[in-house]
Amino acid sequence: MDKGLLEARKVTDDDCSCEHTAITQAERESELTDEQATGIVEIFKALGDPTRVKIIYFLLNKELCVHDLGMRIGMEQSAVSHQLRYLRDLHIVKRRKEGKTVYYSLDDEHIEQIFVQTMVHLGHK
Repeated sequence: MDKGLLEARKVTDDDCSCEHTAITQAERESELTDEQATGIVEIFKALGDPTRVKIIYFLLNKELCVHDLGMRIGMEQSAVSHQLRYLRDLHIVKRRKEGKTVYYSLDDEHIEQIFVQTMVHLGHK
């Protein structure tokens, strides 16, 4: 392989033919913070697991208990509980206790919107 292809080339302003625009104060104030970027990564990481995606799918239309989720997904209740705890810590799902039974539902409509929009996007293939 050509040694020149292996060497990294530093990009300079001379390499750019676009018109540069200054960053306004309003743009600077609305920039994505490290904390926000980390939060987004955590949400997408949660959605990066098929089991958690299935849990969210089943909770789109109604709340379910751990037993019902386990039956739908084909997993032991302890494994489902572990995934629910992970989703709950990220405020993706919430729980409601009725006697000894704990019911889970999506935390808010934003999670539903993210999920539904992703499904719509997949339909464009």
